[in-house]
Amino acid sequence: MRMGEDPPVEVWIADNLSDEAVIGIDSWCISVDSAQRYEQAFLKKNQTLFQLSSDLVDEVWKDRPPNDATPVIVHPVEFAGRSVAQKMKELREKLQHEKASGIIITALDEVAWLYNVRGNDVHYSPVVHSYAIVTLHGAFFYVDKRKVTTEVKNYMSESGIDIREYDMVQLDVSLLASGQLKGSAVNGSLHMEKDINAAEHSKIWIDSNSCCLALYSKLRPDQALMLQSPIALPKAVKNPMELTGLRKAHIRDGAAVVQYLAWLDNQMQENYGASGYFSEANGSQKKEHLEIKLTEVSVSDKLEAFRAEKEHFKGLSFPTISSVGPNAAIIHYSPEANTCAELDADKIYLCDSGAQYLDGTTDITRTVHFGKPSEHQKLCYTAVLKGHIALDAAVFPNGTTGHALDILARTPLWKSGLDYRHGTGHGIGSYLNVHEGPHLISFRPSARNVPLQASMTVTDEPGYYEDGNFGIRLENVLIVKEADTKFNFGEKGYLSFEHITWAPYQTKLINTALLTPAEIEWAFR
Repeated sequence: MRMGEDPPVEVWIADNLSDEAVIGIDSWCISVDSAQRYEQAFLKKNQTLFQLSSDLVDEVWKDRPPNDATPVIVHPVEFAGRSVAQKMKELREKLQHEKASGIIITALDEVAWLYNVRGNDVHYSPVVHSYAIVTLHGAFFYVDKRKVTTEVKNYMSESGIDIREYDMVQLDVSLLASGQLKGSAVNGSLHMEKDINAAEHSKIWIDSNSCCLALYSKLRPDQALMLQSPIALPKAVKNPMELTGLRKAHIRDGAAVVQYLAWLDNQMQENYGASGYFSEANGSQKKEHLEIKLTEVSVSDKLEAFRAEKEHFKGLSFPTISSVGPNAAIIHYSPEANTCAELDADKIYLCDSGAQYLDGTTDITRTVHFGKPSEHQKLCYTAVLKGHIALDAAVFPNGTTGHALDILARTPLWKSGLDYRHGTGHGIGSYLNVHEGPHLISFRPSARNVPLQASMTVTDEPGYYEDGNFGIRLENVLIVKEADTKFNFGEKGYLSFEHITWAPYQTKLINTALLTPAEIEWAFR
């Protein structure tokens, strides 16, 4: 479904089902916010949201492979930048401020960040299937204990964290709600949370956007403190060590991307008769008998190989979007080895890729043409580049949201009657999820919720997509930093961006006549 153009899922369901229909859900797979939104949409036709007692997929998927017990990994402080003790102290201060006795943490990247652990349970994201509960005096880590090594067990014990079996979380939430949750205090003695569950600290904090309905249902409605997770912002605002790691990771990643583009240019010239990365000469002639043809998948594998040679490489951060010609017009295109397209010297090639390194996560998009691009393609590429530069060069007051900045990247496209159907930027994790909130740069209303702050990361990725023909996207990762302005109106303080992605823009796709002197200096520096 296309955001902003098609109706939300819950509206579509309500419109297409009969009056008084009953819609079953797995309460472990739907957030509190989503469930409440669904219930509101179903009211007009007296439709009902029903929590199933079992997972229907499990009942029919009889040959489902077992879960792998990949080990939990301690993420060293030299990369994390802050200890678990520091993070827990700040979290408990926030609990006390909100008069909450505890918090249920269900977002996998938040658990990983808080406890300084990583894993391999989700492809492309170094997280662990787990939950966490933190109270004013205790902390709990719910995980398949087969994944817990002696090192992790000792680490958790030293950090004052109790390790519980993954499926115990539902029972423990009930115990937390009734003040009966027992855990080991930091000094090793047993502690019951009942004494802190008095009237002054009776609330239990959940983030309704991520907490599943199954756990929320164990709380009394008046007991749930539904606010944005207090972990979201500290995770998004990178500490100095994380920022240093991200900069270093992007230098290594940029080198891999440049190696790849140079290799691909050579291959396209040798085997496909392309004029090449720099030349606009007419004509191309593919060899009649290629021993190995270049496909969207085979070339993306080569890019991964270049990255794998770099220090601290742990894997890709998402499946590479390697797309030729009309496939590049599909925003989230996913090439498959058996069906993907062969490279073509006469068509645009868009490559959106990223990697996970111990010291940072990367995400970069470049669009290139190895033959002779049309004037229309140049105009579109240049419009995207102008929007890309406009956002990169922005200076804005503290308190500005990504919703206000989104227009900067779109205005150069709008002037030519062009646009794109996706957001302009998302946060980036520090060896965590490649898409990270709570901030974003987008036309969507949710982008109004969280202002950008110094030391946040965000991508800058405008684009243009012409169905059945070609697609263009340019993407860098930016760090929000304090701006050195001549004045400081309103004593607000001002912010700007530092881009940390290092890979060139293809000059032959740029119509320099459409650029200002400042844009030319930016693009060709």
